[in-house]
Amino acid sequence: MATDMFNRMTGRTFDNISPATLLKFTDLDARVQKHLTKVYATLTLAVGLLTLGIAADVTFHVGGALTALASFGSLIWLGFTTPADGQNKRYALLGTFAFCQGTSIGPLVGLALAINPAIVMTAALASTAIFACFSLSALFTKRRSYLFLGSWLSSAVLAMLAVRLGGWLFGARSFAFGFELYVGLLVFSGYVLFDTQLIVERAAAGDMDHVRHALDLFVDAVAILVRVLVLLMKNQERKEREQRRKRRD
Repeated sequence: MATDMFNRMTGRTFDNISPATLLKFTDLDARVQKHLTKVYATLTLAVGLLTLGIAADVTFHVGGALTALASFGSLIWLGFTTPADGQNKRYALLGTFAFCQGTSIGPLVGLALAINPAIVMTAALASTAIFACFSLSALFTKRRSYLFLGSWLSSAVLAMLAVRLGGWLFGARSFAFGFELYVGLLVFSGYVLFDTQLIVERAAAGDMDHVRHALDLFVDAVAILVRVLVLLMKNQERKEREQRRKRRD
């Protein structure tokens, strides 16, 4: 029903359009396009398991040291595997990592729900929009045009770590936290650009490891989600403080 309304408003129909059709780009050959379809399908599966992990932790509080260890272990294990080791095994490792990442984010989501339930949906939609826009931008622009970002992004990550360490040493944790939030959001948005084009170039060179490539984009997406969620929570808390101050005045 909602789709029919959208079609009437836009005058378009998408009944015969498949996900593969949406990923057809003129400068990419069919082999790379097929690979991208697999990458984004695997990424969607990982995001679904992330959501399941978040729901499990919010409802049953399953997160803890065990899930953190499972998350780290599955990530390391997956990093040492290749497609020759069997895709079912690698899917299981990626799924375990995604689910356990969800349980680690669960407490943050639970706190956001306690502050204002609308924050969670807003963060999810905003993060999806940011990721989609940057990833599509990387696909539609000239190939290799964003690969130069690699060294800049690595330097930015090191700068973030240095600021965090300085915040701990010199008692400027509040500044370091804010710096990491805003700069981190910019950095990981840049990584979406970089990783998307790097995936295309690797696929063009014969690297068809869609599980590993989906993992790269998944890490970027989770980093963006966490930062957007925290920023929205801070904004909501600031609004509530202002409202309380106005009531006192």
